[in-house]
Amino acid sequence: MKKVMLIALICFITENCFGFIVIKKQGSFFVGGKSVKIDGKFNSKDWWKQKGQTRHGDHAYVFFQIPEHSRKYSVVFLHGASQSGKCWETTPDGREGFQEIFLRNGYSTYIVDRPRCGRAGLSLYKAVVDVANLDQFCFDIFRFGLWPTYYKNVQFPKDEKSLKQFFCQTTPNIGAYDYKLIADTVSELFNKIGEGILIAHSQGCESGWYTAMKNRNVRTLILIEPASGFIFPKGEGPGIIHSSSGRLRTTEVSQKEFIKLTRIPIVIYFGDNIPNHPTDLQGQDNWYQRLRIAKLWAKTINKYGGNAEVIHLPKIGIFGNTHFMFMDKNNKKIAKVMFDFLEKKKLNVFNLSK
Repeated sequence: MKKVMLIALICFITENCFGFIVIKKQGSFFVGGKSVKIDGKFNSKDWWKQKGQTRHGDHAYVFFQIPEHSRKYSVVFLHGASQSGKCWETTPDGREGFQEIFLRNGYSTYIVDRPRCGRAGLSLYKAVVDVANLDQFCFDIFRFGLWPTYYKNVQFPKDEKSLKQFFCQTTPNIGAYDYKLIADTVSELFNKIGEGILIAHSQGCESGWYTAMKNRNVRTLILIEPASGFIFPKGEGPGIIHSSSGRLRTTEVSQKEFIKLTRIPIVIYFGDNIPNHPTDLQGQDNWYQRLRIAKLWAKTINKYGGNAEVIHLPKIGIFGNTHFMFMDKNNKKIAKVMFDFLEKKKLNVFNLSK
């Protein structure tokens, strides 16, 4: 066993020193979803009438890479609203994204396009795809700055080409957002790959904690700026939170379900340029309210014996991060904070059985 561990460490160090990543296996697949059938009998001479035909949809797309010497627990990346799995890949200015950074650190990675988004866009229900001009809204709400001026300390790349790359990766929902459907699908992924780490961003965090409640293979939750859908035990939730940017929805579940979140360590990260008071600047007040509720949520989990913490990065000396901290120029520093968390929770061990 010691010999295997030594070989794994030597290979891990060599790969990092020479700048390459050895991939033992990679590929892609779909998971979850279902099919529906139109009544009647299919006729090959008249197939436009749809009778007897089936339609598959509401699945997730998954791209995976397994390094030559991998750690025991794989990492599943779950994106948020208006995104796809692309957000975890190469950054808008061409640097390594979290997919590559975690691979270099020995983690197998599973990048999800959630149901009704990106490469999993086939829904089972009709939907209207909204077309709206929202570039400036995104600039503000994701805390790059106040359009068109970047925050002075912002870590997001400030050149025009990078900003265009970011805007181009936006993708619409091709069907209604359904956090339970997403959670069911991601849970099926964990049934397939076994125990692992779930890293979720923004709107994806809501499906993240439902997945963790549903599936014991989720060994920890790393949540990046949860956007909505915080859950509380019945009678303990704050209800609808109003801010200058709109409403923040919270929901209540049974105490029995909520306590399932106490089984695993949970860490929540928030970036910079979030005020400590309400404001009429929508892009700032939006995150002031979410940070406030995230702290209340973690406190409630811990009250029931859980292990949840909220880390506001400026409080630990890391400044300028946006809502997309995994794309920011200091994304390796952000990943290092997460690696330290995983080491502390003993979730960074190498897989010695292979």
